[in-house]
Amino acid sequence: MSLSHPSETVMTNETIAKTLDASGLQCPMPVIKTRKFINQIEVGEVLEVISSDPGSLKDMESWARQTKHELLESTTDSGKYRFLFRRCH
Repeated sequence: MSLSHPSETVMTNETIAKTLDASGLQCPMPVIKTRKFINQIEVGEVLEVISSDPGSLKDMESWARQTKHELLESTTDSGKYRFLFRRCH
């Protein structure tokens, strides 16, 4: 997998508590589903989100800043976008 932004840190040793496959969904659905799914894990746990929407790169970064959840990783591979979020509250 290649990084979508060279300045991002890849946290390969994170344990994923839950995975959301939002492939095939267009904006704003990946963000809406991410908001729902992150509430299904405990504070400190990690949510993995898979999306096929290119707009999700900016959308997920913005969502993380607005909601104060930590975006640990953002990668792309063959038209799939993968995000790891740590629930912070």
